[in-house]
Amino acid sequence: MSSLKVMLGVLAAGFMLSGCMQATHYEATNTQNFKPKDKELLAKIRYENTPVAEPFRRAIVDYHRKESPGTIVVDSDNHYLYYVMDGGKAIRYGITVGEEAMAWSGIAKVGSMTEWPAWHPTPGEISRLGVPTYVAPGPDNPMGSRAMYLYSGGKDTLFRIHGTNQPEYIGASISSGCIRLTNEDAIDLYNRVKVGTIVVVLEPKHGDSPYNSRLALQGGGTGQAGSF
Repeated sequence: MSSLKVMLGVLAAGFMLSGCMQATHYEATNTQNFKPKDKELLAKIRYENTPVAEPFRRAIVDYHRKESPGTIVVDSDNHYLYYVMDGGKAIRYGITVGEEAMAWSGIAKVGSMTEWPAWHPTPGEISRLGVPTYVAPGPDNPMGSRAMYLYSGGKDTLFRIHGTNQPEYIGASISSGCIRLTNEDAIDLYNRVKVGTIVVVLEPKHGDSPYNSRLALQGGGTGQAGSF
């Protein structure tokens, strides 16, 4: 998919959904939760910190599914990740998904977590993308500011939730990658989860929009939300 097609898709989704979300209230990221290293590295980014389309900005929404508070739910079809809270609420994050994300679904646990991870591309990625075998941690690393590694049955699924140096693709599907959040959202989510957190990755066409729009298209109350 070309970059132009991806961007047009994100914009189209924004126009279609924005009219349904007028009740949502957004707040700027609380940088007081950033560590000194986060502030240092985020000040050195060389990528354009493109604002996320409104429907994919972080927001607190009503949550009607039955997952327990503290669970992560990934809706790859519709480019949302939910962190379930008490009281029928969830924090909804916009995400980028790729081929690996679309190909894997099921229930996993966060097996390990890393701040500002290095990237060790797979042989397929090295061949397809022409990248080196190792990319050091930092603001321009495709893994971004945080990584949460998902395990199932005690084994690494090779499926990750992580930051990104391409925020312009939040709300879109691109050719490679797992689940990507903005670096600011990755930090926010990382601060809420722990090793052992349950992650539910929904099967294709089992999300709530456009198949069932109650979850993805409703407004929310005031709460934490990105304004990047």
